[in-house]
Amino acid sequence: MSENNSNASELWNEDLAPTAPDHRTWRWHHYAALWTGMVVCIPVYVLAAGLIEQGFSALQAVGMVLLGNAVILIPMVLIGHSGTRYRIPFAVVVRSSFGVRGNKLPAFLRAIIACGWFGIQCWVGGSAIYAIGNILLHGALVGPKIGWLGIDLGQSTCFLAFWAMHLYFIARGPESIRWIETFSAPVKILIVLALLWWAYSRAGGFGAMLFAPSQFSAGGEKAGKFWVAFWPSFTAMVGLWSTLAMNIPDFTRFAKTQRDQYIGQAIGLPLPMAALAFVGVAVTSATVSIYGKAIWDPIDLASRMEGVAVAIGLAIITIDTLCVNLAANTVGPAYDFSAIFPKHVNFSRGGYITAVIGVVIMPWRLIESTQGYIFTWLIGYGALLGPVLGIMLADYWLIRRGRLNVNDLFKTDGQYQYRNGWNPSAIAAFVIAVLPNIPGFLTIAFPRQFQWVPGGFKEIYNYAWFVGVFISMLVYVPLMAGERQRLDADLPMEQV
Repeated sequence: MSENNSNASELWNEDLAPTAPDHRTWRWHHYAALWTGMVVCIPVYVLAAGLIEQGFSALQAVGMVLLGNAVILIPMVLIGHSGTRYRIPFAVVVRSSFGVRGNKLPAFLRAIIACGWFGIQCWVGGSAIYAIGNILLHGALVGPKIGWLGIDLGQSTCFLAFWAMHLYFIARGPESIRWIETFSAPVKILIVLALLWWAYSRAGGFGAMLFAPSQFSAGGEKAGKFWVAFWPSFTAMVGLWSTLAMNIPDFTRFAKTQRDQYIGQAIGLPLPMAALAFVGVAVTSATVSIYGKAIWDPIDLASRMEGVAVAIGLAIITIDTLCVNLAANTVGPAYDFSAIFPKHVNFSRGGYITAVIGVVIMPWRLIESTQGYIFTWLIGYGALLGPVLGIMLADYWLIRRGRLNVNDLFKTDGQYQYRNGWNPSAIAAFVIAVLPNIPGFLTIAFPRQFQWVPGGFKEIYNYAWFVGVFISMLVYVPLMAGERQRLDADLPMEQV
C-alpha cells in the first residue's frame, strides 16, 4: 500500500517497530545485571572524588550519590512503563508529545549527549590500554603531545584501538549487549570486593579520609556553606543518568512484564551506585597510607600494583568500560539516529555514527577537571534533557494517562501529526524550560566572557535539571488541556 510505503520510508524501520513477542525475554535479573554493569564503571568510581574535592565528607558524598540515584529512579521507572507496555523505543514514544517529526529534536539532543559519553568512556578504556602498554614496554608509548590534540601519539592510538572494539557489538545489535552485561555483572562485583579487600589488608584499615569531617562543619574551611555546594552537586548526581531516564524504553521494550523492569531497575541502580562510590572513597583513603597520597584514578592505582595483578587489573578495567559503553552510550543514540533518518539508518549504522562523533568531540577535554566534568558537563546536559523528560512524563501520565495509539505513532496523518508533524506545545514548553538555565550555564562554561550575568541566574543553574523538569510540566499541561479533554471523550485507544 502506498500509505504504508510512505510511512515506512519516513517513520518506520524494523529497529523502530514494536518488539516481536519472541524478543520480549528480559527478566528482572537482566535489568538488575544491566544496571549493575553500567553503574560499576570508572566515572562512577571517581564520582565521589569530585564531591570530596568540593568539601563534603566521605559519608556525605556516598549519601548524595544514593539519594540522587533514588530520585532519578522515579522517572526511570515511569518512562520505562511506556516501553514495556507498547514495546517501542524512546524515539517512537516521544512522538506522542513532540510529534511524528518533532521527535527528531529530543532524539538529536539525547544522541549528541550520548556521543559525548561514548567518547569519554572510550578515552577511559584507551587510557587503560595505554597504561598496560607502558608497563609492558617500559614507557615506550609516552611521547610529546600533538599540538592541537593535546595528547600524544600513544594515547591517541590506544584510544582508537579501544574505540574499534565497540564495532563488533554494534554490528550484532542490542541482544549481544544484553549477553555481555549479564555475564560481566557478577564478575565486576567480585572484582570490586577483591579491590576493597586488597586496600584494607595493605593499609591495615581504610585510613583517615573515610572518617574525616566535611569542610562545611564548624571550624572547617567552608563552614556554613553546605547548601550552597549541595544543590549543584546533587543536581549533577541526578543529571548523571538523565540520558538513560529518557531512553530507558530502548531497554524496557524487551521486558517480559512491567514487574521485571520495576524490580530490576530498583535493585540495579541506587544501591550499587552508592556501594561503588563507597568503594572508591574507601580504597582511595587507603592509598594515602599505602602510597603517601590519595589516588582516585583506578587506572593509576592498577599501574602501581605489582606482578601479574597489574595486567589483570588493567585488562578488567578495559573490559568493564567496554561493557558500560555499549549498554549506556550505544543503544540509545543508535535508535535515535535511526529515528532521525529511518529510511537510511538502522541500529548498526546509528551505532557507527555514534562512534564517529565520539571521536570527533575530543572527549579528553570534557573531563580535564572536576569543574568541567560536574558543573559544565553533567549539569549542562541535565539542563537540556530535564525539560524533555518533564514533557514526556506530563504527556504520558497526565495528558494521556498511559494510553498511546501505536499505529498512529507510525503515521504522518494520525493524531500525533499536530502541525506538520511538530507539536507547538511541546516546543514552547521545552524552550521556556531551557531559557532560565542558559545564563547560568554561560557563566560556568565561560566565566570571563559572562561576568556581567546577574548572580541569580547562576543560582537557578544550580537546580538546572529540577528547574527544567518542573517548568516544562507546568507549561505543557495547560497548553495540552484541549488534547486531554478530547482523549477523555474518546473510547480507549488501541493498545499492543
